Amino acid sequence: MPRISAHIIKGFQPVEKADTPTQVTWEEEYNASDWIQHPYDMRGLREMVKNSTILPQCINAYKNNIAGFGIGVRYIDDAEETPEMKAEFDRMEELIELLTVEQDTKEIFEDVIEARETFGVAYLEVVRNFGGEVDQVDFIKDTPTMYMTKPLEPYIETEFYHHGKTLKRKKKFRKYRQELGTKTIYFKEFGDPRIMDKRNGRYIDEDESLEIVHQANEIMEFAIGTKPYGEVRWIGQVLGIDGCRRAEQLNNNYFINGRHTPLMIMIQNGTLTDESFQKLNHYMNDIKGEAGQHAFIVLESESTDARTDFDNTEKPTIEIKDLASILQKDELFQEYQENGRRRVQSAFNLPDLYVAYTTDFNRATAQTAQEVTEKQVFQPERKSLAWAINNRLLNAYQFQYVEAYFLDPDISNPDDMYKVLTVGNNAGGLTPNMAKGIISDALGIPAEDYPVNQEEADWGDLPLSMQKSSSGDADISQLAMSMGQQIAKAEEAHDDSVVAVMKEVRSLLLKMQKGDADVPVLPAAD
Repeated sequence: MPRISAHIIKGFQPVEKADTPTQVTWEEEYNASDWIQHPYDMRGLREMVKNSTILPQCINAYKNNIAGFGIGVRYIDDAEETPEMKAEFDRMEELIELLTVEQDTKEIFEDVIEARETFGVAYLEVVRNFGGEVDQVDFIKDTPTMYMTKPLEPYIETEFYHHGKTLKRKKKFRKYRQELGTKTIYFKEFGDPRIMDKRNGRYIDEDESLEIVHQANEIMEFAIGTKPYGEVRWIGQVLGIDGCRRAEQLNNNYFINGRHTPLMIMIQNGTLTDESFQKLNHYMNDIKGEAGQHAFIVLESESTDARTDFDNTEKPTIEIKDLASILQKDELFQEYQENGRRRVQSAFNLPDLYVAYTTDFNRATAQTAQEVTEKQVFQPERKSLAWAINNRLLNAYQFQYVEAYFLDPDISNPDDMYKVLTVGNNAGGLTPNMAKGIISDALGIPAEDYPVNQEEADWGDLPLSMQKSSSGDADISQLAMSMGQQIAKAEEAHDDSVVAVMKEVRSLLLKMQKGDADVPVLPAAD
């Protein structure tokens, strides 16, 4: 019989999953050097914004509505406040307030938004304390002077705090440098735990030391899109923006070099004299702008007939020619500029109301424009910036109970609120505490729920329809409230026996109202 044998082959190493990203990016593949050059001169973007008639308004709308209302602190979960929660709340408030002492912290992020919408990317210089915690940020004012490398080998293990747990991740970090004039300063990417020499961008070995004054700070980047230097959201409108600028220059040039001659005086049956010809050439070549407004031309002529008799009847005639019809009466390319403006606003998803380009709106259209823009544009941007603050900038503090957020405007419609309250009340869902809270928010006055103690029922949390379901219940409720006032007076008079009896009666009434008490019906008096 044939012999059958089996062999067990064991691998030398266990099979493991890759613990780092494995994708290849174009910046790693197509860059000849580690440093990535700007795809275009970013200073040209700044000049386009300066000379545009619509980009500054769009950028200011983003800046004012995303970060302009300020930064607040709130609890993550709606729970009863503890001393630990209060300590975290106060700590985060202090941190946000002192991230910069040169200006309001919200203005730092306003500058970030302005630079990001102008250049496609913005940078913050981050300074840490000796404990590795962020305690200061500074805005990089000259964005075009910043350069970056592609993500550099090797992968570096970093720690990330999330919901009470410390996670470890591996990442390749970039280097940054700022070149301005003859000075060059190096920075490391935010989160890089290594020590870098800011003078040459070299990482320090573990067995080396470097003075604090020469250690590089970190750069926190805010970019639009996935490209290394970001990409402005209006990149597709560059030609239209440049065309609108040229149209404005053409109209402006008309007031400098445009002709303003309203009429011409012509002499017929003659020929121009040498003096008239020179005068005409001088006018056409030299007279322009304000100096030529409301001027006129006198052309002198001499007879073309060389006869010397004195009975010549064909004399030169004078004619006045109206030239006003050829004057430019208004700016050129108005429709082209209007269409260009609307295309730029469309790139920002902004209605006319936010850039002050319309007066044709009413309360309903303005309310709708605000609601749509808040939901589609500003709220997502605020959440994105708030995530960067909580999960990146302040992650080393390991906050568990609180988070930072950007304040937003109150765009609620009183008419809609009235309809909601009416429907809720009619359906039996409105309680006194809810109504009090809504009024408090509308008036901007802080207010707490109606007080409840052991002797009183929680009537503030009971729907009004339940409290007014029957006249008997309403009478009992009114009687109980009246007895509460009598109890207060008796307590002031220190009449303890009366107070005890009246509290028992009021408690019984409230139980009757809720249906919890089995009260015997007393016979009617004769």
